[in-house]
Amino acid sequence: MPIIKSAKKRVKTANKAAIRNSKSKRTLKTALKSFHSAVTGKSKDAGTKQSKVQSELDKSVKKGIIHKNKAARLKKQASAKAKAAGVKPTAVKKAAPKAAAKKAAAPKKAVAKKPAAKKAPAKKK
Repeated sequence: MPIIKSAKKRVKTANKAAIRNSKSKRTLKTALKSFHSAVTGKSKDAGTKQSKVQSELDKSVKKGIIHKNKAARLKKQASAKAKAAGVKPTAVKKAAPKAAAKKAAAPKKAVAKKPAAKKAPAKKK
């Protein structure tokens, strides 16, 4: 058990990071397993699962959970399996954000400001 206050804090943050990383690894593993089962069973949604796997790999690389070369290798393996099974990747549909819907609904007109009139310099006597 650490004695120094900063070391105690590092233990707490390390535990939080370990929990967060294990959850991310678990979601990645389940995505990979579901993709492999979909490819072997030639499911219709194998293409969406492939894109899900790729996005999960990208997220885990961004978070620093796995190395970028490992993610590239796993993506390549997944795409090779999908190609061998004759599956084409399809994009995962995302819900449109509310802010984008508001922009599309009511675009505002740009109001041009009139330039300020320049005053002539005062004459010296």
